[in-house]
Amino acid sequence: MRYQAPRGTEDVLPQDSFKWLKVESTFRELTRRYGYLELRTPTFEDTDLFVRTSGETSDIVTKEMYNFKDKGDRSMTLKPEGTAPAMRALLEHNLCPPGVVTRMSYIIPIFRYGRPQKGRLREAHQVGLELVGSPSATADAEVIEITVRFYEALGIIDSVAMLNSLGREECRARYREAILQYAATFLAGQPLEARERVCKNPLRLLDSKDPDAIEVCKTIPPITEYLEDESRARFDRIQQLLTDADVRYQIAPEIVRGLDYYTETVFEVLSTKLGGQSSLCGGGRYDDLVKELGGPPTPSVGVAMGIERAIIVMDEAGLWEGGTKPDVFVVQATESAFDTCQWLARKLRAAGVATMLDIDGKSMKSQLRQADKSGAPFALILGEDELTKESVQLKKLGSSEQEEVPMAGIVQRVLELK
Repeated sequence: MRYQAPRGTEDVLPQDSFKWLKVESTFRELTRRYGYLELRTPTFEDTDLFVRTSGETSDIVTKEMYNFKDKGDRSMTLKPEGTAPAMRALLEHNLCPPGVVTRMSYIIPIFRYGRPQKGRLREAHQVGLELVGSPSATADAEVIEITVRFYEALGIIDSVAMLNSLGREECRARYREAILQYAATFLAGQPLEARERVCKNPLRLLDSKDPDAIEVCKTIPPITEYLEDESRARFDRIQQLLTDADVRYQIAPEIVRGLDYYTETVFEVLSTKLGGQSSLCGGGRYDDLVKELGGPPTPSVGVAMGIERAIIVMDEAGLWEGGTKPDVFVVQATESAFDTCQWLARKLRAAGVATMLDIDGKSMKSQLRQADKSGAPFALILGEDELTKESVQLKKLGSSEQEEVPMAGIVQRVLELK
């Protein structure tokens, strides 16, 4: 029997791993500059953590979670998102005492059972941010700014932040009533279970993929018409801060996000190169989440960004450079050059030069074929003459260009050509 990766999962092959390293290193370097420190949480958590935070009626809880019983008969879940585990860790280790602002980042796998499609896998990967302890509109703007800057740093220049505000509880209560009023005729024709889900959380209807529900939602006024004065002023302030920072954004009243813990600001970043799944990421403010987990009221804002989706867009735009190709390939033209070739490879690698060489004692012709196949732009050839003269032949692969370089200066010459 030949085994395959489970449906909805993908292997990251050696020739593609540089893409992941690029995305992750770009994220780490950018967030470092803003003062975020990386948090690592377990791959699985107590199931109740996600039920309490994502909401009993959310698609994640009702349809998508990977649950299992451990040997102690405890219900565990492979984490479907990163914010709830981060807030659990924050409380458990007292990472954000009153009066302190804590900035955390993470790079994690997430697990959601659904129909696999482009950019939506059952095991996917995210980078994310959590800014905890500040109620300021500046905190929201900072997270949105970093998100857009991250995609800009990757070369994704068509991305735009789509903003909305869900207001506070008074706003959401009035808006829930409005949704039920506008959707009453539609809901009357739905199955009892569907009606009960919407009645329990009417905002779910706005996140529906049902074409009929989408048409009904077009008749419902945007939630921004129901905002409290303080929330409206706050939303205006966020827009001003993003404008001052030259961050691209649009107001998008249809964005509500799929988790129950969001309050006030919600946002997504879209790309035109993802087709129907155009959302690169999503985030927002969740001031009640820490309290829901048994902690004190703690203002928080964050974002989760899909790695696979970023890579898809970068593939489409042809944004990769360098890849896995070595800088040089050292060719041993004679058996007596073995030790010198090994020494030279070590010197080059110590200087930061990606260096390959044959390890099986193959012919010079075979080694040059390996060099061509590796994609290295240059071959360094050492034979009897070069050993006698203490020099190296530096050959530009794919051409007839070749120069002889003193052994003492070959590392510097290669660095000049990189």
